[in-house]
Formats: sequence, structure tokens, C-alpha cells
Amino acid sequence: MLGTVARLRRYPVKSMLGEDVDASMVSRHGLAGDRRLAVVSRRTGKIASAKYPRLWRDLLTLSAAADDSARSGAVRIALPEGKAIWSTDADVDEVLSALLGEPVMLTAVPPLGASLDRAIPEAVLRQGVAAEVPAEIMEIGAGAPPGTFVDFAPVHLLTTSTLDRVAGLSPRRTAHSERYRPNLIIRSTGPGFTENDWLGRNVRIGDELILAVIARTPRCAVPTLAHGGLPRDAEALRVLARHNRVQPLKGSNPEPCAGVYAEVLNPGPIRVGDPVRLA
Repeated sequence: MLGTVARLRRYPVKSMLGEDVDASMVSRHGLAGDRRLAVVSRRTGKIASAKYPRLWRDLLTLSAAADDSARSGAVRIALPEGKAIWSTDADVDEVLSALLGEPVMLTAVPPLGASLDRAIPEAVLRQGVAAEVPAEIMEIGAGAPPGTFVDFAPVHLLTTSTLDRVAGLSPRRTAHSERYRPNLIIRSTGPGFTENDWLGRNVRIGDELILAVIARTPRCAVPTLAHGGLPRDAEALRVLARHNRVQPLKGSNPEPCAGVYAEVLNPGPIRVGDPVRLA
């Protein structure tokens, strides 16, 4: 057995802070309510993502929570200074545009060929989050069914062993899972970066859910940014660059990685405490 599910996280609005849930259904699109909405730039048509910090790091000052009881599928967005808006409010686009300093719209439908700007992580480390640094255009959802806002695949897994390893190697002696934005945090006793060995394997969670691990998770500048009350921490990326620079996919160039991406082979329920096994 690999371990047990220690924590479940979903992010109702892409690149905003997310929420814990005790249980969820997992479809081929991922956890129920995860990345169901995204902010899109009206200037470029690209998805707003904190992967390009100069423009979009303030997304991480906002927190999204889904109202599962509402037929409308409304999402509550907590704003700085204790205020909040709903995704269904008539003025939601205007409020977000004012907060982010860019004309944006909130949408549940990915634009055709949906993409985002991913700043070169090393450039952000060298020049800072406010600098205009080189970026690559990244088409989202390459390993997911159509209609999702996930970066690559529907489910993102990370172990406590890897978090403990990052903390042990960091001058801060801490590593917060929120910085890495996983869906599943698995309590494990294996060595740090144990997920590296799961590539190409199937993982069974509980009685029904089966995931296929299709990539190691390459890390961008996002873990280094302030997340709500968490301050900036460049070591969240530097540790990985020094100690876990591996190939995300076979044949790709090595990158700093932590955790793995998975697609859903057999949908099913998941709960905190469920056993996690290699299938």
C-alpha cells in the first residue's frame, strides 16, 4: 500500500486559492467542482494564470469555494479585506477586472485552443515577480477530456513524503502543500519524491477509483508566490531545481518536479482516509 488519502483539495476557479473537501466523486474530468471556472483576459483571450506572475499573481489573493447545493453551480469568491462576490453576480467581471488591473471575464467555457502564458521559472527567480520575463505559451488540458481548465491532466497527486523532503532541504524547514496545488495529498512513509516511480503505473484509491499516472508534475513559478497568508518562498522551487530535476515525460527535458498528474481510468468516489495502492 502506498498510503492513505490525507487531504482532498479542489480549486473551483483556476489559479485562485481552493478549498478542502472530505469526500468527492471523481469523474473523467477530475474531482467534482474542480477548475470549473477560469478568468480570461479580454485583451489576449488567454486564460489568466499565476504562472505569469507579473500580470496575474493577485489571483492568489482570492479564494474560491463551490456551493454544491446550488443548482446554478455558483462559486463564492472571497476578496481581500473580507468582502466576497458570487460567480453569478452581474458585476463579477467588473469587480475582478478592478482587482486584477486588467480587463477580464469569468467563464465556464474554455476558449477554442485555450492557452496561457507560463513564465520561465528561473527568470522569475532571478528578476522577481514584477519583472517582464520570457514566457512560453502553454495549451491547457493536453492530458484531459475536452472542456476542462486543468493544466494538463484531471487529477494531481502529491505525497507527504515529498513535502517532508522539501521541508528538510529548505532553509525555512517548512513546505506547504497549498503552494503546489494538488488535488490529493497522500500520507505516505516512502522516501521523498517517491511519486517519480509511479510514472506509467495505475493507482487504485478506495474500492472503485483507478487513476493512470501519465506525467511527473513540472513546477513553474507559482509555488514561490505568496498564497493568501503564506509569504513568498523562492526555496519552494529552488529545492526542486537542485534535488529533483527529472523528466516529466519520457524523452522530455528534465525540469524541477514534485508530484504526478493522472488521468481517470475508472471513475468513483473518494474520501479522506481511503487506502491508496498501486493497481
